[in-house]
Amino acid sequence: MLPTQTRTMTKLRELALRNSSTNSIVGNQLKHRHGFHIIRQTCTEFPRKLKKTDRKPWVTNINELKRIGRAERKERQIVRERILHPPQNGLLVKELIPVAHQVNADRIQLFTCVSKVAQSIAIYSCSVCGEVHIGHRPHKIRTCNVMGSAASKEHCWRRGAVEHVLPLVESFHLYDRLGRAVSHNERLQVDRIPAILELCVQAGIDLPEYPTRRRVFPAYSISGRVIDFEKRFPKEDAPGKDIYACGFWQKRNNISDDNKSVDMQPCDLQGTAVRGMEAWERMRSGASRLMETYAVQTCGYCSEVQVGPKGHRVRNCQAYKHQMRDGQHAWQEATIDDVVPPVYVWHVRDTQSEKPLVNGLKKYYGMLPAVVELFAQAGASVPNDYVVMMREDVAVPEWDEEKLVV
Repeated sequence: MLPTQTRTMTKLRELALRNSSTNSIVGNQLKHRHGFHIIRQTCTEFPRKLKKTDRKPWVTNINELKRIGRAERKERQIVRERILHPPQNGLLVKELIPVAHQVNADRIQLFTCVSKVAQSIAIYSCSVCGEVHIGHRPHKIRTCNVMGSAASKEHCWRRGAVEHVLPLVESFHLYDRLGRAVSHNERLQVDRIPAILELCVQAGIDLPEYPTRRRVFPAYSISGRVIDFEKRFPKEDAPGKDIYACGFWQKRNNISDDNKSVDMQPCDLQGTAVRGMEAWERMRSGASRLMETYAVQTCGYCSEVQVGPKGHRVRNCQAYKHQMRDGQHAWQEATIDDVVPPVYVWHVRDTQSEKPLVNGLKKYYGMLPAVVELFAQAGASVPNDYVVMMREDVAVPEWDEEKLVV
């Protein structure tokens, strides 16, 4: 016969299993019981907003990075040749060249679709904190908690544009991805282009206005140093050809002209939204695949991104404890959200309703990336990855019912 404690634990386990099965059948519904609203909702994880003193999460465990660093230092002490594989040896990965072209095409199509849909659906941006809202009636949720905001924490809305939905993350363009990093004195002499475009260029796209070095012979590593047996400037690379000395401070229209190359039907709003949603998914998945092979660095405290095996040495970081780093960035491995940042906005379920989202019911609202919310309001279906964040299974009570919710 089992002891009393063991029998008690067995009964509690059976009771928990019965309750969990009952809850799974009921689902996430709003039920009326004796005048109270009982809510059973799944675990919906919203993106956590980092504090200014917090560092971005490491992609690779810090202990694993230390182990790799110790192994590399030990490897440098041994004088021997180590064969590098693409793209560490300067050569392209042939299997990823079509992926780079597809990502660039999706980037152009996404920008065009967002520009078309933004003409019909209003975009609002807070002039104080920069929060974005998609829809005709801006919300009344008091989340403006920055320096200079009002005491009521209400937003000061103004009409936004495409750059509020698709923020531009720039990176220094590298002629040679295996060369030395951009120094602080060269910050005004090197062009800055979108990071997603620089990733595509390093992966195999050739743009005349942004030349890059394409090696024919691989580079080798001897005692931790990369040795290049190829000529510094081959005959195929004409010095000064297609290189503009104007610097990045003079705006050039070549990138924006490429974004206008995709022709869309002006009346087909839903079709444009569907194509834009597909381009958004393909661009992020393709960029994630490229980043598995081509390294991208980001600062752990600010939004600076550098595409390449190492970060630059420009001292322009103004984030937490930048004085201790002499303004240099705390480089770490980047994620897809660093290269293509999703601006999360509150999800509007009923676009035809004239009632805005209120602050008292914000715990019942969901969130979506601004691009997904824009296309969803235009008639496109939301991908399955964002269904949980929408909180469509949580019923929003009325004002007179909210105090009865438990």
